[in-house]
Amino acid sequence: MMWPEVMTEEEVIRYLRLDLVAIKNPSETLAYYRSKGLLRGTQIGKCIRYRRLEVERFLDELTKTNPR
Repeated sequence: MMWPEVMTEEEVIRYLRLDLVAIKNPSETLAYYRSKGLLRGTQIGKCIRYRRLEVERFLDELTKTNPR
């Protein structure tokens, strides 16, 4: 699947595969990441959107701090 440059919350959840792991509420997990400054979102209209580059940066940082 080709991911757009600006992603919805559901697209980010699928991209990070939060919907496939034992997380009760993936939307709350994204909100937690935002509140901790780990993942930056942008409000466009009434919705939070995520730049694909920002999501990839987030993954890079997680990999650096927690390589397995």
